[in-house]
Amino acid sequence: MSGSTAPRYSRPLIALHWITLLLVAAAYALMEFKGIFPKGSAERDLMKNIHYSVGVTLLGLTALRLALRWVAGAAPAIVPEPPRWQQAAGHAMHLALYAMLIVLPVTGWLTMNGHGVSISAWGVPLPTLIGTDKALAGNLKDIHESIALAGYGLIGLHAMAALYHHYVARDNTLRRMLPGKTAA
Repeated sequence: MSGSTAPRYSRPLIALHWITLLLVAAAYALMEFKGIFPKGSAERDLMKNIHYSVGVTLLGLTALRLALRWVAGAAPAIVPEPPRWQQAAGHAMHLALYAMLIVLPVTGWLTMNGHGVSISAWGVPLPTLIGTDKALAGNLKDIHESIALAGYGLIGLHAMAALYHHYVARDNTLRRMLPGKTAA
């Protein structure tokens, strides 16, 4: 496994990772708990609008994160080096998580546009990407919800793998991404 000689990810990448976690948790919580409020209520609409804003923010942060990863080059090496199958599984997991972080906001945005609804992020109107098409919007909503549901599993597996590496394999996988001055 060829990795960077740095013992940890850069501070900006670490910050973006944990900010992403908080925003993903917020996006999920907003949709799970919107049902507390009756349809058409100001509170429910507020939760949906914040959900849209969080989703678009995640899309932007994911683009920034990928750009920083590309500029930074190889990830810090895992020490001791895990078996190749674990490396391959880790790469597949990261690819799936990044795909989720891109596809969920895009399908959500397209779904709303397909229903004839323009959205905004934090009060800033966003461009309409597609015209009204209720059938397409329904299909996109199904895709959006299916990926969101699969996201629970992806996030859980990602967290379990980090804990496995830290407590069972006793390598530096988790420490590479912890904030602060963690020893490698």
